[in-house]
Amino acid sequence: MSDNKFVNVYGAGLAGCEAAWQIAKRGVRVRLYEMKPHKYTPAHHSEGFAELVCSNSLRSDSVTNAVGLLKEEMRRIGSLIMDAAEATKVPAGSALAVDRELFSAYITDKIKNHPLIEVIEGEVTSVNEGEITVIATGPLTSDAMAEYIQNELGASGLHFFDAAAPIVDFSSINMDVAFFASRYDKGDADYINCPMTREQYDAFYTELVGAREAEIKEFDREEQNKKLNVFEGCMPVEVMAKRGYDTLCYGPLKPVGLVDPRTGKESFAVVQLRKENKEGTMYNIVGFQTHLAFPEQRRVFRMIPGLENAEFLRYGIMHRNTYLNSPGYLNNDYSMLNNKNVFFAGQMTGVEGYIESAGSGLVAGINAAARALGDDGVIFPDTTMIGAMASYVKNGSMSSKFVPMNANFGIIEPLGYRVKGGKIAKYEIVSARALEAIDGIVADIKK
Repeated sequence: MSDNKFVNVYGAGLAGCEAAWQIAKRGVRVRLYEMKPHKYTPAHHSEGFAELVCSNSLRSDSVTNAVGLLKEEMRRIGSLIMDAAEATKVPAGSALAVDRELFSAYITDKIKNHPLIEVIEGEVTSVNEGEITVIATGPLTSDAMAEYIQNELGASGLHFFDAAAPIVDFSSINMDVAFFASRYDKGDADYINCPMTREQYDAFYTELVGAREAEIKEFDREEQNKKLNVFEGCMPVEVMAKRGYDTLCYGPLKPVGLVDPRTGKESFAVVQLRKENKEGTMYNIVGFQTHLAFPEQRRVFRMIPGLENAEFLRYGIMHRNTYLNSPGYLNNDYSMLNNKNVFFAGQMTGVEGYIESAGSGLVAGINAAARALGDDGVIFPDTTMIGAMASYVKNGSMSSKFVPMNANFGIIEPLGYRVKGGKIAKYEIVSARALEAIDGIVADIKK
């Protein structure tokens, strides 16, 4: 490799850091641009890279779950994000959750100390012609960069609203009311559970649906119906509640499998809290992404039994996420159809979720490095979750409207035959097929 071979990476979020890591480990120099700490988006507060904004949970770690399969694929390929998650994980039952500060610190240290990665602080607002570039500026891309993408690169942008859940101080939770348990006693009792009677739920529900939302000044509203365009995967709890009285009881407040040890029975509804850090001093309220005004969050959420004196370390917030209308615009290596030197990665491509974002960065990074070296790139097959995601971004779905998508078994190539034993048995075969394909690709890359 000659010394003039390098790749630009814009943005040091999960996708950008993963892309930079994959490029550098292939011997190609990286110029990683990050506008923090000089400028922050409305949702970011830390100077560290790969800051987790919405939640500290990376979701299921089982290969019979779509995102769990994606995690295992990324581990086998050599993902920095997965290395960081393993090094900083906190107990969360069958899910993989991390201490978000340690997670960010781990990745920041690895990136800043890699001899082939140069970190350049400052905002970028354009792409240098002829230079191989990975744009991973995230769903909160600055206005100047978003305008460049839309006007100069010819991409049509869409947006939706994303929300984060509040975090409370463990010492302020009333454990005389709340209790530790895991659903159906599966795994360790890592979740705090706040049980509700029907009467308590009635009172809480009434106040929740009537609570005052925070003002939205800088964000647009859909003109047609004056309602927020909210992504289903991060639905604010008050929006979910307004869909019907029982909606929360079948969603984040589902009591099934959670027996109160004091009564020996399931409650009418249960609010769960998950550990935020290894020390267990902070817990987030699971499924309580919200756009309520801060005083309303304190008032309404303290109606939850066990949280009557809760100290809020962070209130829930809502922010706009921008993503591309990617089908017909990006290839399934995340490069532009009309400019193979420019790649996109992360949520702005139309993948949704922490791991999905990092996975797109992994694919973009591998292929950007190959472009710099003059080698053939890697197109992951649709039998793998990482390949199926890239294919979805390239082709979209049968729907006329392209919307962000989490990893799911619906986008992966079908087996083509029926499997006895139910859904889990089927997913075990699908996962085994995917991992066999990944192992073959990794072996070829190492040759």
